[in-house]
Amino acid sequence: MTIFGWIQLAVFTGLLLSMTKPAGLFLARVLDPAGRTFLDPILKPVERLAYRAMGVKPASEQSWKAYAFSLMAFSAAGTAFSFLILRHQDLLPLNPQGFGPMSGHLAFNTAVSFASNTNWQNYAGESTLSYFSQMVALTFQNFASAAVGVAVAAALVRGIARHAAATIGNFWVDLIRVTLYLLLPLSLVYGILLVWQGVPETFGANVKAAGFEAGQVIARGPVASQEAIKMLGTNGGGFFNANSAHPFENPTPLSNFIEMLSIFLIPAGLTWYFGASVKNKRHGWTLWGVMAFLFLAAAVVCWRAEAAGNPRLAALGVSQRQGNMEGKEVRFGAASSALFATVTTDASCGAVNAMHDSFTPLGGLVPLVNIQLGEVVFGGVGSGLYGMIIFVVVAVFLAGLMVGRTPEYLGKKIEAYDVKLCVLYVITTILATLGFAAAAALSKWGVAGLGNSGPHGLSEILYAYSSCAGNNGSAFAGLNGGGFAYNMTLGLAMLAGRFLVIVPVMALAGNLGAKKIVPASGGTFPLSGFTFGALLVSTILIVGALTFLPALSLGPIVEHFIMRATTALFG
Repeated sequence: MTIFGWIQLAVFTGLLLSMTKPAGLFLARVLDPAGRTFLDPILKPVERLAYRAMGVKPASEQSWKAYAFSLMAFSAAGTAFSFLILRHQDLLPLNPQGFGPMSGHLAFNTAVSFASNTNWQNYAGESTLSYFSQMVALTFQNFASAAVGVAVAAALVRGIARHAAATIGNFWVDLIRVTLYLLLPLSLVYGILLVWQGVPETFGANVKAAGFEAGQVIARGPVASQEAIKMLGTNGGGFFNANSAHPFENPTPLSNFIEMLSIFLIPAGLTWYFGASVKNKRHGWTLWGVMAFLFLAAAVVCWRAEAAGNPRLAALGVSQRQGNMEGKEVRFGAASSALFATVTTDASCGAVNAMHDSFTPLGGLVPLVNIQLGEVVFGGVGSGLYGMIIFVVVAVFLAGLMVGRTPEYLGKKIEAYDVKLCVLYVITTILATLGFAAAAALSKWGVAGLGNSGPHGLSEILYAYSSCAGNNGSAFAGLNGGGFAYNMTLGLAMLAGRFLVIVPVMALAGNLGAKKIVPASGGTFPLSGFTFGALLVSTILIVGALTFLPALSLGPIVEHFIMRATTALFG
């Protein structure tokens, strides 16, 4: 664990902290329909035109049921749109490689994956998808799914901030404003920055290498524009199969650092937006602090495991001075690879610059646990904030039980209905993960897709369903999930992990918004400071981590002890 790794971690955390308030201020203006931004002279006419074209009355707000229905209808239509393009890409333009259509089950999996902000990929993009499919079927969803996540978070924040209210905003207004004022401008600037770093942006066909590597085909395409929203929207789906380990997606250490920072940018800003909206900025900063603590702890554990190297290789005489370099890019090394793995699984991004399947057992345990915590450590755009608020409500409820009084949260009484919605949110992801993972582990089709046997094989299955139900999209790459059964079950896990949990969030927003404000009293539990932060961390770890401990004990944990116990056999 070198000094350069520590400096990188410190600079990353410091920059993230310094960018949180500016990002939150801008988000507050974007998510206020009457808010003004410096982009208004250019984009306000476009916004009005979009409302007219869609028949939206921006001043008209929706109840939580109407908001949820609009969201579901939009997502369903987008999924069908992407599915049809993938199934018929051979009939569409911008297909210089002449790729044929996707199979039905793979097109279903892919369409659901991108609509749910998961971006799980059971295919290699450069050898499967046309430029049209990449740009229209998938990149459209990268913007749309990210905007949907931010919209849900904004609706929940409004429900908490308002009192005796019957509405929580207008989904179509939130969708349009987040896309126009936030995602599109940031992606444009970000894409230009990536082109400067060496990421290609072209409609030209693949080229054949000359000279020493004559005959090798070099894939390229409109990469930079898709890479930008892939990171900003915590999507993670790569243009190339190697994702951000590919030099055309992530050419330099600078691009690597910027990509990691951009994953956390919007989720971190949302914590400040939340604190400002509910008029309790200390509470917002406490949430940021809890997220930062969990992030730093995971990053150090993962880095330490990878920096220590593989003892079996060391026993064979292979130098481990640079740590465990299996499956890693030498231009990034163990420190940047471990940090990237931690960031991408703390957020629901799923982009990778190293293969998690090649991490040491404890190194691979960290990204797996990050996902199973609910991806609330900054988390996905929007989903990280509303997932964290769910845990906050549970923590406040537990605090109320401990002191023997009705729990309150920001002036709202937390009642049985609110707690039931939070439990429904948590248990949905757990059941989608463990239920499908158990079915795969006990079936012939599930075992047939494994690249490894024993505990590592179980880790591959567990990671796949954790990633899909958690809408992350990264993988233990040893698993072959391209068959019919895996495509269908992973697709269903993604649907459950995204849309079945959004419904209780919407219901919670509506219920909290309808409540009256209760004045704070001497017994009101403080929502900022060390005590509340410690309670929230404990709640996240107990609910998120301990639920999966038995399965983890049979996977990466037992694999670690087997590796240590059998190392002498390799000497």
